[in-house]
Amino acid sequence: MTHLVFIPEIFGISLEVYVILIVLGVPIFFFWRWVFKKFIKSDRKRKITTWVVTIVSAPLIYVGFILILFSIIEYYPNHDFDREIWIKDKDVRYELSKNIIDSKMLIGKSKTDIKKLLGGESNTDDSDVWYYDIGVKPVFLAIDESVIEIVFKNDKVINVEQHDH
Repeated sequence: MTHLVFIPEIFGISLEVYVILIVLGVPIFFFWRWVFKKFIKSDRKRKITTWVVTIVSAPLIYVGFILILFSIIEYYPNHDFDREIWIKDKDVRYELSKNIIDSKMLIGKSKTDIKKLLGGESNTDDSDVWYYDIGVKPVFLAIDESVIEIVFKNDKVINVEQHDH
């Protein structure tokens, strides 16, 4: 496999991470220097403390930013089930799926009840496992649709699960 751009790694970490840490570390260094100037009178101790705290805190702040970014990317609201939204917009059904599963609202219902509530889609009465597409959940690197699986026994729902592909 050929790469368009070769980015070298040092200790298994790509070079751009080090660049980001240096760019992030400069204002962090000056912040800590300003803070420690008020509390540490010895010039030598203040310089050592500032460098050590900067070297430790810069990667922690970087990781914190990455975690916050992932949290923002993967956020989606959960809503109570609304049949009108379920039928109208298949791409946002994932917002309703948690409520359907947690409330156990489908347990004990017949296939006819489920068709009236959720629609038939491509499910047939002779199957005891039905699937409903719920759209692509906004999770990192998700490209496939998730589904709700409804399992019947003796024409009654016994289990409802969500499967993320």
